[in-house]
Amino acid sequence: MNLFFEESGDFKAGTVLQQQGEAYQVELQTGKRTKVKARDVLLQFSSPEPVQLMKEAQEIADDIDLDFLWEVAGQEEFGYAELGAEYFGHEPKPQEAAGLLLRLHNAPIYFYKKGRGRYKAAPEASLKAALAGIEKKKQQAAIQAQYVDELKARRLPEAFKPIAMQLLFKPDKNSIEYKALDVACSELQTTPQRLMLEAGGIGSPRQLHMTRFLHEYFPKGTGFPSISVPAISSLPVADVQAFSIDDVTTTEIDDALSVVHLPDGKVRIGIHIAAPGLGIKRSDAIDAIARQRLSTVYMPGDKITMLPDELVESFTLAEGKACPALSLYATLDPADWSVVTTETRAEAVPIAANLRHNDLDEIVTEENLAAGAGEYPHKADIALLWQWAQVLEKGRMAKRESFGLKPEQTNRVDFNFYVEDDVVSIVRRKRGAPLDKIVAELMIFANSTWGKLMHDHGVPGIYRSQGAGGGGWAARMQVRMVTHAAPHQGLGVDQYAWSTSPLRRYTDLVNQWQIIACAEHGVTAPLVAPFKPKDADLFAIVSAFDAAYAAYADFQSNMERYWCLRWLSQENAKHVDAVVLKDEVLRLVDIPLIIRLPGMPQAPRGTQVKLDLIRWDEVDLSVETRLIEMTSEHTEEIDAAVIEDEEIAISETEADAESVPQQASM
Repeated sequence: MNLFFEESGDFKAGTVLQQQGEAYQVELQTGKRTKVKARDVLLQFSSPEPVQLMKEAQEIADDIDLDFLWEVAGQEEFGYAELGAEYFGHEPKPQEAAGLLLRLHNAPIYFYKKGRGRYKAAPEASLKAALAGIEKKKQQAAIQAQYVDELKARRLPEAFKPIAMQLLFKPDKNSIEYKALDVACSELQTTPQRLMLEAGGIGSPRQLHMTRFLHEYFPKGTGFPSISVPAISSLPVADVQAFSIDDVTTTEIDDALSVVHLPDGKVRIGIHIAAPGLGIKRSDAIDAIARQRLSTVYMPGDKITMLPDELVESFTLAEGKACPALSLYATLDPADWSVVTTETRAEAVPIAANLRHNDLDEIVTEENLAAGAGEYPHKADIALLWQWAQVLEKGRMAKRESFGLKPEQTNRVDFNFYVEDDVVSIVRRKRGAPLDKIVAELMIFANSTWGKLMHDHGVPGIYRSQGAGGGGWAARMQVRMVTHAAPHQGLGVDQYAWSTSPLRRYTDLVNQWQIIACAEHGVTAPLVAPFKPKDADLFAIVSAFDAAYAAYADFQSNMERYWCLRWLSQENAKHVDAVVLKDEVLRLVDIPLIIRLPGMPQAPRGTQVKLDLIRWDEVDLSVETRLIEMTSEHTEEIDAAVIEDEEIAISETEADAESVPQQASM
């Protein structure tokens, strides 16, 4: 005896070897033996053989017209045997019954299963909807297949053009466009980014990196809503002729300096900071914009400003204007350069000149300053500021050493990027040049002095702290943002509050509000300052700024790496010189491209090597090189990114954050 039965949703046929009560031991056509319960048996037959039955049943099932079968079935529930007699016009043979069961079972949109061997025809409306859905899927499958063919031929389908970036960075994974892209990438063994580049969905790797960043951090675009520039009440005009020192590309001019010789022989140095805090108020429309962005985003050849252009133009310290500023005046005794008094006030500061590093760096050198050589604007003022800057640095280094840290490295090299018409120039600048040092030291002085001012008045602010935390050395040396005064050991100051770049950093704008409250209200400042002690909103700003600033810095670093690779292509570089930073980490001499060379022989830090550039990739920003030779030359010009085991170089060069490099990356 043979059985046709259902097992795990499949129909099978076999020969009975033994029956034990309600169970059969059955041998299948494969030779496998299985136990079949009586309730799972649908047919008992003696002929044909199980293999032949399954073959004929499948042929019969394939010949059955589903639409006709559906009409014959009617709307009532039925058993397969009943329908078989009506459909075939006679009691169905075993192979016919089995074929009918196969057809019913494999047509779930036509027939709903109601039990073993029992079915019910789908309602007409449901059947039509299901068939329409199937037809739609067939059409979509055909379209998807066409998309796949076009993508594999490196042609971008028309439907992909308006959604190319969305497919890469925020795709609807149920869409046929995404599925086609996924299939094409799988078959070509490539990535969606590379395929989009080859097919023309992305114009360049630069656009790829830029768009990825914008999709995550500026999903609504980088434009600003319409704003009204706030009016400022009349300010007293300072009796100074101030000047700024910036890179040629800088437009957000935050700081300027002035020198006045007093009748008693003392000198009054003015540190003048653009004062958008006099016009922007906490929780107003412009504050909402600044708080959402938190910082200007810099990259070679471009930037995304924190504040709208019209507001920047109103507050930037542009030459030929008396600009709203928050001024810190330090009265010095030139005999020993000690600070006699300091004063903070809001005023309109006449800006006599916007000096540019690109014009002065080769003239204003340590040698020329010592000899009084060269002619340039504000020469005497710069010479005096240079003397004070050296005293300030010496004091900071002594304080730094008192914290147990080594003297700060001053022989590193910075690089400025300039991009025009997709051509990049990368210019080396030695860190610690006089103009850099003047600006950096005076800004550190201002940030430290104003940090103390807020602390002394009981007004909270946003501080940068290093070295005061617990845990191991690395944890203690991590730079943290806190809302109370705390030492910054890397800089060698007792407190440090970012306050000198309010046009491009939200923390500085917040601190400026607090400093203005201290300057204008004295002991009552805690009552009127926008942020009160233990204000939860201040902690929220710190947290948000930390995250955004780190993300923006990563993006800037990636874009600088991209432009380094572009420079290699531009220069058709084959063999390059590099310097060992640490172990397998190297940096090219001519550009700030950091590479890792696995298997690099042990070499002292600063050792110069020659490398063969095998290939580089502007999409994943990777470089593959080969060591040609290790020279006997040694350089002390080590990149700031190097981290030594015995000390983390974490001043983050906070001084540089107030000086040229970041602005020069625009």
